Amino acid sequence: MVAHATAFVWGPAEFVGLPPRWLFAEGILVGVLSATAIIGVGIAGVWTGHPALAAGEGGLVIAAALTLYLLITGAGRALVGTAAVLGLCLALLMPQVAGWVVLTQRGEVRPAVVTLVEGGPGTGIEGGRYLCSVAGRAGAPLSTRIWRGCEGSTRPGDALTVVFDPRGAVPPRGVAPGTDRGPLLGVAAVALALVAGCALAVIRSYRLDPPS
Repeated sequence: MVAHATAFVWGPAEFVGLPPRWLFAEGILVGVLSATAIIGVGIAGVWTGHPALAAGEGGLVIAAALTLYLLITGAGRALVGTAAVLGLCLALLMPQVAGWVVLTQRGEVRPAVVTLVEGGPGTGIEGGRYLCSVAGRAGAPLSTRIWRGCEGSTRPGDALTVVFDPRGAVPPRGVAPGTDRGPLLGVAAVALALVAGCALAVIRSYRLDPPS
């Protein structure tokens, strides 16, 4: 009974010593393909401006398909759940990072004039950020408030450097060194964890005989 419960939660892992190399390779391949697909769909959605894909829904579908695959292989439920959560997190992280990738590749950097400064510590805005309302070169106000480069010392009339997507698929962002490294590193960490989780789930799903 204990062995059955352990196999249900963590997978049967019916091999002696180290797992077969082909099994290890299969686990890594499943993880890499899943992470790559979620990241690729997220970037493609933002790049093309497809609403569903840009919002991360495509990545959620891939995460669901991965979960179903691991269940079919007989992977332990705890490991399946871990992989599902990591896939979900990766899909939800992608829209912001995909926007950064798109703006890096085709964005146009232009000056903008600050018209209003709001926020700061104690205002209830996430992280105590300052938010700047800005206007473009023609004087037309932007619908998106800028926080990158907007600081407590910023005043109306100051100039901010803003990067625009010429196709309008990504909202404009302020340009400030290092402000996008956190989400980028977060996606890399979650992707690596997803690969490791998938590999472990596949390896421990191994049975000497098909389950009855």
